[in-house]
Amino acid sequence: MEEEEEEVLCYLDRVLEEEEEESEYGDGELEPITTTHRQFKGDIEKGLEMKRLVLSGFLASEEIYINQLEALLLPMRPLKATATTSQPVLTIQQVETIFYKIQDIFEIHKEFYDALLPSIQQWDEKVTVGHLFQKLASQLGVYKAFVDNYKVALETAEKCSQANSQFQKISENLKVKGPKDSKVCTTTSSMEALLYKPIDRVTRSTLVLHDLLKHTPKDHPDFPLLQDALRISQNFLSSINEEIDPRRTAVTTPKGEARQLVKDGFLVEVSESSRKLRHVFLFTDLLLCAKMKKTAVGRHQQYECKWYIPLADLTFQTLDDSDACPSIQVLPEHEIEEMKIKISVLKNEIQKEKKAPKGQSRVERLRKKMNEQESWLLLHSPTIPFRIHNKHGKSYLFLLSSDYERSEWRESIQKLQKKDLQSCVLSSVELQVLTSSCFKLRTVHNIPVTGNKDDEETPGLYGFLHVIVHSAKGFEQSANLYCTLEVDSFGYFVSKAKTRVFRDTTEPQWNEEFEIELEGSQYLRILCYEKCYDKSMLNKDDNEIVDKIMGKGQVQLDPQTVQSKNWHMDVIEMNGIKVEFSMKFTSRDLSLKRTPSKKQSGVFGVKINVVTKRERSKVPYIVRQCIEEVEKRGIDEVGIYRISGVATDIQALKSAFDTNTKDILVMLSDMDINAIAGTLKLYFRELPEPLLTDRLYPAFMEGIALSDPAAKENCMMHLLRSLPDPNIMTFLTLLEHLKRVAEKEPINKMSLHNLATVFGPTLLRPSESESAKGQHITSASDIWSHDVMAQVQVLLYYLQHPPISYAELKRNTLYFSTDV
Repeated sequence: MEEEEEEVLCYLDRVLEEEEEESEYGDGELEPITTTHRQFKGDIEKGLEMKRLVLSGFLASEEIYINQLEALLLPMRPLKATATTSQPVLTIQQVETIFYKIQDIFEIHKEFYDALLPSIQQWDEKVTVGHLFQKLASQLGVYKAFVDNYKVALETAEKCSQANSQFQKISENLKVKGPKDSKVCTTTSSMEALLYKPIDRVTRSTLVLHDLLKHTPKDHPDFPLLQDALRISQNFLSSINEEIDPRRTAVTTPKGEARQLVKDGFLVEVSESSRKLRHVFLFTDLLLCAKMKKTAVGRHQQYECKWYIPLADLTFQTLDDSDACPSIQVLPEHEIEEMKIKISVLKNEIQKEKKAPKGQSRVERLRKKMNEQESWLLLHSPTIPFRIHNKHGKSYLFLLSSDYERSEWRESIQKLQKKDLQSCVLSSVELQVLTSSCFKLRTVHNIPVTGNKDDEETPGLYGFLHVIVHSAKGFEQSANLYCTLEVDSFGYFVSKAKTRVFRDTTEPQWNEEFEIELEGSQYLRILCYEKCYDKSMLNKDDNEIVDKIMGKGQVQLDPQTVQSKNWHMDVIEMNGIKVEFSMKFTSRDLSLKRTPSKKQSGVFGVKINVVTKRERSKVPYIVRQCIEEVEKRGIDEVGIYRISGVATDIQALKSAFDTNTKDILVMLSDMDINAIAGTLKLYFRELPEPLLTDRLYPAFMEGIALSDPAAKENCMMHLLRSLPDPNIMTFLTLLEHLKRVAEKEPINKMSLHNLATVFGPTLLRPSESESAKGQHITSASDIWSHDVMAQVQVLLYYLQHPPISYAELKRNTLYFSTDV
């Protein structure tokens, strides 16, 4: 009701202004509103006057609408005429598609306007208009045809603009006549904006019918006719395709202009040095940041506007050194990983409870808990700054998880800013109306957590995606180029891999392979950058050089396509650039297999005691050399052991170690450090039996679960002593190395917990036969099972333990049952 009353007041204000200026409509003039008219006598006179005011306001906007339709029709006729000549601008089919039904709509509204005008000029209580609105509503079938074609019309117009500069010029400069009383003769509008007008008009007509009924007595001849017209209009509106439903994409301003919603989504804002989840709405002329109000149970949810910036005043300029930069809270990565583990454990519990009798009530409790944890993760995981500024006021800082997402927001805003925008200041009432409309207009309804997804929705892929980034072409100038790969997991996108920089080229040939772990992923994104070596281009938010995004694109990870054994080749087109890549997927079930090597002469897939005996060493050569190289030049590398190395480099090192190549040391010194770290992880992953052995695995799981610290200490040390000597020596060597890596955590961002997360499953995960016996891995999506959580905890226990020496272990013979 408040919105309807606000609409009537808008009409009243507008008509008062127009009639004070003695606006002209057709050949006659509207009778001025005198003081006597404003002093309403009785409810009937008041209702009659309000009805007249509503109609007068609608008639004024109807004139503007007819002028807009006429502006569209003006180029249609010559375009149609030239279509059959030797030099057509558009084909007949293109003309008919773009201007479909515009002529019919124009004629309908011209007839309606010409019939309504005399009724308002000769206004009294006997005048009826219901039959006019009923006839208008009965012709909505023409609008249905227009709406069904609308999307195709827009796409055709856009393609024709790109292909033909003459049509582009025409479509961007359509002249719209001003109202007869207006001082402005013409205004310029784009074809895209004018094609939207018919869609917005249906909503406005429906609102007017609401208002007319409110001020029409039930015994008036107009009442049943207006009711019928409203019923037809509402049924029509509910039948419109949601994608272009005006109630979902636009809100009418008090001046009758359509403010369209272009994009909306949930972003994390840094406000007063803390993170806040906001719903951000990008309209055609402003950016609005809102939060959901807390409402009582059963009441409609509402948004509260935190701030807005007119796009005419919005900039992305970098802060001066003198400006304060709010500190960005970044949680230790191990806390983020711990939360992922908890969420995954909850997912598994929910799946089990669904199958259990009477498990539904527990499922709801678990869902609620998981929703809270996923919301926490979405709030605390983003770290990429996205700063926007109001030229006349404050700056605002958002944090995003993906450079792709940051680029999308920036590009959407910049595209709108290319239009001739005027700065706008909203009154408190206008702002309230706009904020209220956000609830209906929004396209993103829920934060992207599992609890908000339907059970039927695909859970995504769990396992390893192998991607080869081959090449790219379509660059106009030589540049230093590289690509990054992003995948989604836990409701947000993260960067997983990066190619090397290919210098000074228009056709980079990377041919680099990456192995990317998927955690319920559904999309792969590829971003192509130009590397910037100019240190004056530092981003003051994160002190990183800002590289320019040349293009970006994404593909859906279709399980049927990527799960075949063969490589699937694909191309992503982005801003005229084509990036060629191949991918194949290994499910978690297959990737967990420890497959013994058929060749016992190598080191990968060969039992550790066989290798140490052959080498006459206590620790395999591959372990010693990789550790030495990482400590020499990789210990300060951000994300060491977490960032994927190039798969082809890792395979080259694997082959070199397997064949005992003489040049192995030269290869190691030249190789990317992440490839060396990846080779060490691969060695432990491909052991036919885990380093901490299949036999002791159940005991490790029981030991780490003990509550009493003394009992846990005795058990965990005894288990370590129970390992074969090559396993103990290798494990202790790796343990001390990982501790040294963690000492550099402020630089490399790898804490003990991060390292335990990376290496725990690799060192403990049972071989296939053992895992089948114990049902340790229950399904492909069981990526962070209870066992995996415990595997991480086992390694973390030893990493946090004071230094352990082999001699001390052997000397210490505390009593503990040897039957493990």
